[in-house]
Amino acid sequence: MLISLHIKNYTLVSNLEIEFSGGLTAISGETGAGKSLILEALALALGSRADVEAIRFGEKVSEVSAQFEVSEIPLALKWLKERDFEPDNICILRRILKAEGRSRGYINGDPCTMQQLQDIGGILVDIHNQHEHQSLLHRSTHRRLLDEYAKASALAAQVKKEFMALDKAIKNLSSLENKVNDHASRIELLQYQINELELLELENDEIARLEAEQRRLANAEQIIQDCRQILLLCSHKDGDNIRDNLNQALSISMNLPEKPSEIVHVEEMLRSSLIQVEEAAREIEISIDNFSINPERLSEVDHRLSSIFQLSRKHKVRPEELLRVYRGLKQELASLNIDQSRVTQLQNLINEHRDKFRNSASKLSRMRSEAMNKMAQEINEKLENLSMREASFSVTLIPVKDLVAGSNGLEEVEFVISTSKGQPYRSLNKIASGGELSRISLAIQAVAAQNSHIPTLIFDEVDVGIGGATADTVGTLLKTLGEKGQIISVTHQAQVAAHARAHYKAKKIVDGSSTVSVIETLDSKKRVEELARMLGGAVITENTRRHASELFQLARSK
Repeated sequence: MLISLHIKNYTLVSNLEIEFSGGLTAISGETGAGKSLILEALALALGSRADVEAIRFGEKVSEVSAQFEVSEIPLALKWLKERDFEPDNICILRRILKAEGRSRGYINGDPCTMQQLQDIGGILVDIHNQHEHQSLLHRSTHRRLLDEYAKASALAAQVKKEFMALDKAIKNLSSLENKVNDHASRIELLQYQINELELLELENDEIARLEAEQRRLANAEQIIQDCRQILLLCSHKDGDNIRDNLNQALSISMNLPEKPSEIVHVEEMLRSSLIQVEEAAREIEISIDNFSINPERLSEVDHRLSSIFQLSRKHKVRPEELLRVYRGLKQELASLNIDQSRVTQLQNLINEHRDKFRNSASKLSRMRSEAMNKMAQEINEKLENLSMREASFSVTLIPVKDLVAGSNGLEEVEFVISTSKGQPYRSLNKIASGGELSRISLAIQAVAAQNSHIPTLIFDEVDVGIGGATADTVGTLLKTLGEKGQIISVTHQAQVAAHARAHYKAKKIVDGSSTVSVIETLDSKKRVEELARMLGGAVITENTRRHASELFQLARSK
């Protein structure tokens, strides 16, 4: 629960420290005295949007610090521990607002984000205000309140999560199917091109080999002629050939008298040359025997090269790059085929997500159905106590088509009411009387608060538009709620304030040239005086004081 609130340099507040206790606490004061400033400052500590205009005039920094007892709030302790905010029995939320526009948040002295302040704040405090009347006109609020009453909030969150997963998978499938459809013509082209290249059966280095063979075949006649000429030069039988000349030179060298050492070396060279010439002649003879003019093979080679060159021109690459093109086409086709298999995977995933969503949503529907009549009954009891005995409140579930079921489940939730016997049920936004709507809102909020796990509930002028016995009933209602936790009520109704365990009064004080808002803790005597002011206005008579005293004593006796 909220233990204390420290406010510094916030609007009309200079420096204010308020301590709170359990049960019902009332905050009263004249209009503009600063009652709502307390809740605005608290909301700032809970991560609400900051406005530099709220910094007290002439000051550069505004600061709000809220201290909570969390030893008996497991959810808060768990949240703090998971985020390393030094979980202890005390949780301090602090917010600093600077004139240049910067805002900083702290949890137990450690810096934090505004979202973190909002998250922990949502666990610790629930604020109901007169503007709740407007939110109660929306089905989203009706659904949230029913789910909280049915203790189905966690399941509702799960349904939403599962629907989002389903929706994401459906969108991914749609996108992929569009992609696959766009790729259909590309797949057909790829398959044709791949088949074309596969039929070609191009081998590594084949082009170089074919071109070399083409040159040989094209010049076969000239090659044979030249080889024969070489053979004649090497070993012609009529003499005058290289072999005979080498033999003659070698004979002369061998018969030289008194040969110098250099000549010996020359003999070895001539002998080696002779061997090589004879070997060359034999190789040429073999080549001539094996080499023939083959126009058929030349035609085959020409046609093969022509096919290769034609495909290379088609793909706008060099012939040597056709194998690389083939591998690239195969990879691209494989990736597109993977898209096809991914379609099947996504379809299966969608079926899984749809089954999970339907199972959870069906369970949520059952919990809503089981809780709605009981919730309506409790609200009707509250309405009767609020002098709306002829009113009949009901919770309705409106099924939605399965195909358009959204993240909130298989039905819409709507609160409807008949304000008079015999009158049809109507939506809350069709209630003509503001006073009736105020009481309906309070009844709903009271039932919602009874089922809330949030330890501190704040009601900001929710009793607007009521008075007399009805206001007394509201006070009794809030007092009863305070027995289960901490209730803080900002009120203009003496009948409500009279039931409070603690009573604070907001008032303005002119301090020199400035005005400040302060909070005064009221003892029994001052409480009676404040109740008299709330009952009688500016002029307080002895009769008013007696009435206030009687009201106070009666409230304490209940």
